[in-house]
Amino acid sequence: MARIAGIAGLLTALVAAAALPGCTAVNVLTHSVDNDPVNAPSGRYKLDADHWSILFDVDHLGYSHFVSRFDKASATLDFVSKDPTASRIEVEIEAASVDTRVPALDAMVKGSDMFDAGAYPKISFRSTKLERTGPDQGVMTGDLTIRGQTHPVSLNVTFNGASPNPLTGKETLGFSAQGAFSRADFHLGSWYPAVGNEVHVAIQAEFDREG
Repeated sequence: MARIAGIAGLLTALVAAAALPGCTAVNVLTHSVDNDPVNAPSGRYKLDADHWSILFDVDHLGYSHFVSRFDKASATLDFVSKDPTASRIEVEIEAASVDTRVPALDAMVKGSDMFDAGAYPKISFRSTKLERTGPDQGVMTGDLTIRGQTHPVSLNVTFNGASPNPLTGKETLGFSAQGAFSRADFHLGSWYPAVGNEVHVAIQAEFDREG
């Protein structure tokens, strides 16, 4: 039964895809991406509003790493294929969009003890350096600003691939990134040691080329 349901789901997705302008089921079934960033088209890219996630977690009383996310963000990427290390990205996150899945905790994190989203509505990241560490991997360093405090933070980045999106026809790039930083550096030290100091970040993002 599970196999039949899976096949039915695939057929439904293919029918829906075929209904999109310029898209066919064959496009979806034969879709592949190029994992070499040098082969990706240069240009300015914008974060796909529907295909991204920014998760972060902190130690909770030593029991677990409590995971939260942001629900609203935007980003632009200036991608340089002949020298990917020259590429630069700018990201803005709405601090008030933090989502812990616990409404009372959401209010506390948005409040003056933590993000103080009313006074500091934006969290931003602007890259300053990118070093390749492998064919599809690198370390991106940039200035992270939270609650009016700016400090350098490094992310381990993986280039997942590039190709025209079979659903939209747009040139699309995909990335994953992970990193960590001290929340005390950003004057976010409230609730320690019940809440750990180190913040782990995990990002998934697709970018569509503009124009």
